[in-house]
Amino acid sequence: MIFNSFQFLWLFPLIFAFHWGASAFLKGTGWQRWSNAMLLITSYLVYLQYKPAYALLLLGVTAITYGFARLIEGSGKGRRRYWLVWAGGFLAVLPLLVFKYYNFLNETLASCLRMVGVADHMQGLNWALPLGISFFTFIALGYLFDVYYGRIRAEHNWWDYMLFVSFFPQIAAGPISKAADVLPQIKRPRIFDNARAVEGARWFLWGLFLKVALADNLGLFVDKSLRGDLHQSGLTSIFTAVVYSFQIYGDFAGYSFMAIGAARLLGFDLINNFRRPYLSVSVTDFWRRWHISLSTWLKDYVYIPLGGSRCSKARNYLNIMVTFLVSGIWHGANWTYIVWGLFHGLCQVIEKALGQQRYDGRNPLVRAGRIILTFAIITVAWVFFRLPTIEEGWAYLCNFVTPGPIDISYAGDKWKLYATLTLGIVVATDLCEEFFPRVKVFANRRRWVRWSAYLALLVIILLCGVLDAGQFIYVSF
Repeated sequence: MIFNSFQFLWLFPLIFAFHWGASAFLKGTGWQRWSNAMLLITSYLVYLQYKPAYALLLLGVTAITYGFARLIEGSGKGRRRYWLVWAGGFLAVLPLLVFKYYNFLNETLASCLRMVGVADHMQGLNWALPLGISFFTFIALGYLFDVYYGRIRAEHNWWDYMLFVSFFPQIAAGPISKAADVLPQIKRPRIFDNARAVEGARWFLWGLFLKVALADNLGLFVDKSLRGDLHQSGLTSIFTAVVYSFQIYGDFAGYSFMAIGAARLLGFDLINNFRRPYLSVSVTDFWRRWHISLSTWLKDYVYIPLGGSRCSKARNYLNIMVTFLVSGIWHGANWTYIVWGLFHGLCQVIEKALGQQRYDGRNPLVRAGRIILTFAIITVAWVFFRLPTIEEGWAYLCNFVTPGPIDISYAGDKWKLYATLTLGIVVATDLCEEFFPRVKVFANRRRWVRWSAYLALLVIILLCGVLDAGQFIYVSF
């Protein structure tokens, strides 16, 4: 069940009403236990709707990290603690390796064997990828590592830990929450707050707009145009790549904002995964704004353990490249994702070597130029993220210099109107939040301004939205 499906849109209000309605009758600590039990059951029922058997994987990863965290906490500071975290981490990540990377490794091995004249290879797997396996695996691993590093104590309440790993707003596509942030919220009493509920509904509405009105509309054009074998002018190819940049932003940010909104409506605060990433002044700055929970995870559990920046420059640059190699592999089992990750790592190494990671100056023209350049670099990288092979990605980029006028006539007048309207709203909103934070529309003090904005978004969603419950791009990760 995904957030933009009609099933979720009629079922979630029932969950919300039952959740807070029961609190009026079961006040005190008893209500807290019943609330957590209801959310845990709901989370697993939501997951069971995808492929019921895969809920066993979710349960298995939860049990492994729960058990090994308890063992680590009681093991003292010797070598046993070190081997326990490695054993627990390997067992927890094993389902991810099998389901997501087995075929990739198998095909890579087969290609290498064919190069030396051997055609034999192991049989591939035709299993569907478990829903959100990369996300709940990293959530559980983060908890295990935090216990190992002594940042938190091991959780002794099995049911609370189960809810933390499986909490349904974040199970499919994140954000990748930390135990230190969410577990205390599970344990403490939650009291209904009207202001927080309104804020949650506002997050959800904006996320729904980004998904069905922006991303899914842009996707109708991208699916036809962004192909490695399509012969079109350079300007058309560049335009399509730019459109895809906004599609994936609307898709992933839309899911994240809906997750934040749904969680806040139930009394929980999740990390904001996006902070206007396309207004970044460098690739390094982009990763402080894009998929923030993954960036934080990689920094805490890959980059810093490798040595971070407290080492020689050469080693620091290597640490950056390894971190973004892991990022690329996490996103998908394909060489294009590896190229995408290494490209981002290389850009950050170059920026660091030149001292260009940040820009704190006040010159608006320089800042605008850096934003445009960074967006162009990010857009080039998205081409490899989108296309299935490195050859197709490179061919598409080479097509940028093909002469000829831009041609999007096949997109249709209705699509042009919808794309211009929705993209204009998103760009204007991000620009206002970045440069004119006092100009508020959705959180304006005047009620009529706020409600006019809400109703306008709702009308645009109903008129322009692609209401077919289209899958989120990042759900497949």
